[in-house]
Amino acid sequence: MPGPLTGIRVVELAGLGAAPYGVMLLADLGADVVVVDRPDAGAEVAAHVGVRRGRRSIVVDLKHPDGVAVVRRLLDDADVLVEAFRPGVAERLGLGPEDVLPSRPGLVYARMTGWGQEGPLAPRAGHDLNYAALAGAVATLGPADGPPAPAVNYLADLGGGGTFLALGVLAALLERGRTGRGRVVDAAMVDGAASLTAFVRGLAGLGAWTAERGTNLLDGGAPFYATYACADGRYVAVGAIEPPFYAALLAGLGLDASARPQHDRAGWPELRAALAAAFAARPRDAWTEVFAGTDACVTPVLGLDEAAAHPHHRARGTFTVLEGLTLPVPTPAPRFDGAPPAVPVPPPVPGSATHDVLAGAGYDGAAVAALLAAGAVRAAS
Repeated sequence: MPGPLTGIRVVELAGLGAAPYGVMLLADLGADVVVVDRPDAGAEVAAHVGVRRGRRSIVVDLKHPDGVAVVRRLLDDADVLVEAFRPGVAERLGLGPEDVLPSRPGLVYARMTGWGQEGPLAPRAGHDLNYAALAGAVATLGPADGPPAPAVNYLADLGGGGTFLALGVLAALLERGRTGRGRVVDAAMVDGAASLTAFVRGLAGLGAWTAERGTNLLDGGAPFYATYACADGRYVAVGAIEPPFYAALLAGLGLDASARPQHDRAGWPELRAALAAAFAARPRDAWTEVFAGTDACVTPVLGLDEAAAHPHHRARGTFTVLEGLTLPVPTPAPRFDGAPPAVPVPPPVPGSATHDVLAGAGYDGAAVAALLAAGAVRAAS
């Protein structure tokens, strides 16, 4: 069954981290995506293989005037342009909003940066950890007796960056359906990471969250919301926040609930020690069996290689295998009624669709040959 974005055409000027993930979400929803790869981007392409699926690739030299003209032509029938350059770069290339929107007023022009299009940090470099740190998110991560901890690149790159980029594009497309005009979407990773702190900021504003890491309900401070090592060195995750779930947790461990009031913070160290000792007595999978079918909120901590084999994921088709990758990849989310999970298209080889994309944009064989000879575009060998 076609995805809900079937018929939407996206031109992506290949970037790093956040933007490829956001465009992957659009492709997963059915958008037709043409990624404009750079001639020298081999290492970047390899690093982003996990989020490059669902596209057709054309290699264009944006430093060549004929290359810029190719991109402009691709925009003639595009609904969305995504770029992830530092502020001002697209303008210097002749591909900024003022260059392309006058003749394409319905285009949604989506910009992905770390710090945003303006502000004192706008021209500076950064990565997920920097954006999430400045947003206040990193200060909440890590143990009480250690430094703040990075969250891989989930917080700013993928959560605060790519996901918010896709959200902005969808909102702009919805508005265009009413007004006929596109929008410039300024998606900044620091803004998205800040948005992700809204829940914790609300608790802190009520005095229900402290600045000390590892002392709060959701940061590992509560013994009933934490991870524990098992006899085989693997781990379980415990999320027994509500009283009935907490009671089921202690019952499964064979511990006396009446002697361990859940929210008696003075007793938390003793409770943590009791939970740790109990979980350490058996292997992880043994505890998984003990708590199967209960609402104790105890689950195994699965590695990337284990998760795809879990019965729940297998039943839902949460993961699938793509050619060329050794680990299964997530299937598109969210789901839609009446349709099974979509099967993603494998990541493209740079330039593998150069001829097809140019033909679709109206270039004849002689024009394509001239572009290739000039070095404005390249095709996969």
